[in-house]
Amino acid sequence: MITRFAPAPTGYLHVGHVFNALQVWGFARQHHGRVLLRVEDHDRARSRPEFERAILEDLEWLGFSADGLLVRQSERSELYDTHLEALRRRGLIYACACSRSEIGGERYPGTCRDKGLVAASGLGLRLRLDPTTEQFDDLRLGPQQQRPSEQCGDLLLRDRAGNWTYQFAVTVDDWLQGVTHVVRGVDLLESTGRQLQLARLLGRPEPPLFLHHALLMKTPTQKLSKSDGDTGVRDLRAQGWRADAVLALAERLGGISRGCSSTDPRSPEFPPR
Repeated sequence: MITRFAPAPTGYLHVGHVFNALQVWGFARQHHGRVLLRVEDHDRARSRPEFERAILEDLEWLGFSADGLLVRQSERSELYDTHLEALRRRGLIYACACSRSEIGGERYPGTCRDKGLVAASGLGLRLRLDPTTEQFDDLRLGPQQQRPSEQCGDLLLRDRAGNWTYQFAVTVDDWLQGVTHVVRGVDLLESTGRQLQLARLLGRPEPPLFLHHALLMKTPTQKLSKSDGDTGVRDLRAQGWRADAVLALAERLGGISRGCSSTDPRSPEFPPR
């Protein structure tokens, strides 16, 4: 069993990421599996080396150790090109001139599908999706059914700035790295059907299994977010928190109990220094 922890270096690690790491490593250890570490820096405009350094340092401080070498998506462009070309040879790729603001919503309506635009700088590249239903069993939520062509329309694989998209890069990487189980937050549940369909079109013979865990919420409708600077690990460290206290905080917010101890957030001396 192989799973992965795949942070994007577009901000610092926060407690929500710590909760996901606990889920990933806990699942892997429970099933005697391996955890791969992948830096998802496909977005060149938002990714920063200082964020990557801080994330890796915080993971080490928290005690999360990966099995195998670190992989960066920014160093895998040739692999993505190879798989994109395979799809292009089958007539599944077309150029798209639409901006996000022009599309307006989450679903792409197929504006450029039959325009015959020539792929060039400043144009995105999309994958033609058939109106098929993807069925899968989530390991926590049970049977699921999704229709990617209705959810998102034809899938963007490379944007107009030349960046590989999350959906494409992660699907290729999970296949090439042999990932058998994907453990992630329920906010990515709707991506699963489109990634399964894309993996099949790429030629992956056996798709991974998925487990979507609950999120840490700061309000009933709003999750913890690094873009909002919520409960950053860097900030907690600067305040003198120990690693075990940060782990205990993530567990408490996520409803996981290790029992009462000096690192239990419910104890009077929490947080331990």
